[in-house]
Amino acid sequence: MDFSEDRAFLEQQDRDYRRAILSIIRGDSSDELMRSLLEDYHANDIAAVLEELSEEENEKLLRVLGNEAMAEIVAYLDDASEIIEQMDADDAAEIIEQMDADEALEVLDTLDEETRQEVLELIEDEVKQEIELIDSYGDDEFGSVMSTNFIAISRELSVKGAMRKLIAEAPENDNIFTIFVVDGDGAFYGAINLKELIVARSDKPLEDLIYNTFPYVLDKESISENIERVRGYSEELIPVLSEEDHRILGVITSHDVTEIVDAELGEDYAKLAALGSEENVREPVFKSMKKRIPWLIALLFLGLAVSAVVGLFEGVVKELPLIVSFQSLILGMAGNVGTQSLAVTVRAVSSDELDGGKFRFIFKETRVAFFNGALIGLFSFVVVGIYLSAIGGHPASLAFSAAACVGLALCFAMMISGFTGAAIPMCFHKLGIDPAIASGPLITTVNDLVAVVSYYGLAWILLINFGV
Repeated sequence: MDFSEDRAFLEQQDRDYRRAILSIIRGDSSDELMRSLLEDYHANDIAAVLEELSEEENEKLLRVLGNEAMAEIVAYLDDASEIIEQMDADDAAEIIEQMDADEALEVLDTLDEETRQEVLELIEDEVKQEIELIDSYGDDEFGSVMSTNFIAISRELSVKGAMRKLIAEAPENDNIFTIFVVDGDGAFYGAINLKELIVARSDKPLEDLIYNTFPYVLDKESISENIERVRGYSEELIPVLSEEDHRILGVITSHDVTEIVDAELGEDYAKLAALGSEENVREPVFKSMKKRIPWLIALLFLGLAVSAVVGLFEGVVKELPLIVSFQSLILGMAGNVGTQSLAVTVRAVSSDELDGGKFRFIFKETRVAFFNGALIGLFSFVVVGIYLSAIGGHPASLAFSAAACVGLALCFAMMISGFTGAAIPMCFHKLGIDPAIASGPLITTVNDLVAVVSYYGLAWILLINFGV
């Protein structure tokens, strides 16, 4: 079979292995054959079908694969409670013991309190202590997401001794890409790249392989404030040290960093949408309502303020009802510009890209919004003027005066929106409040107020006071 035939063959294969895995589990093959067939599939693919299995089929899968393989599969589940609660408590405890402590804690957190305590009582003391250590940290501390799966060696070892230590501990630790080095007091001293250790001559001093400036984080450091710095190193493992004596407590893996960044983005997105926190699609209706209603009530009062301002210009609307047609245009464009500026500002603040130039950044966003507003306003002046005179049948003087009002209001409202979209989250950040809380709906409502005042104010000045 030539290359083109190989490629065609691969393209014909179903890369969604769900049906194949279900067929194996529900077939009548012997346990040995079933185990052999399932070993060809990734644990994540097997985890994806667990919710489709009956309790009997899950018991069959556990019997065939064993606790160690099942632990790897359960680690990929977003919510393992249903699977774990189907198991005997002894089996559940053995599966959790096979996991890294951080993964075990995630599984335990999905269980109801009674099941959790029952399983914890059956877990070995050493594993339980690691779980309790991670659980003792706050959600925004690095200690809460660290893994205790790592290898540390003494700086006093030779290259040959370090290799022996690595070979002895590798079966129990997956994270061997970086080997950490401790001094005589057990404090973090540096790190060694696995490849460099493997190729080093046995008579070479171990000290020559150690990176003494290897990055690290402290166990109680804030994740949200330091994650961008950690991500910038692009290391497979970053050690987590105790604040007191700089001993290695655990590691942050590149996978952990990806999940943390994803969670941070999810939270920021939720705040931009005026949600208290990121929502889970499976959470109860009333829990989702509880997250949304506080902001909606606040925005309701802001919206009423906008409506009250519109009411102040009732006389303008009575004399020139045609201008109401373009109110939504002004408000929409102001909101769009404010949201764009807000998104850029939140990203710049959260990734520490400002480097002290906060006023310069606000000035730049205001200028960008002004020039965009000028172009959009000029375009709107031409289009609205032609529309009102040619299609609306209004006198040219009135049509283009109204168009000028629309164009000027667009330019002014968009400029102010750019300013507020940058300045408000910057002020929040200065006050120690998450800038993402300056959410899209909040900025939009503030900008609505500015847009209404500018639009109807210009209409009152240009069209009524001047008697156009």
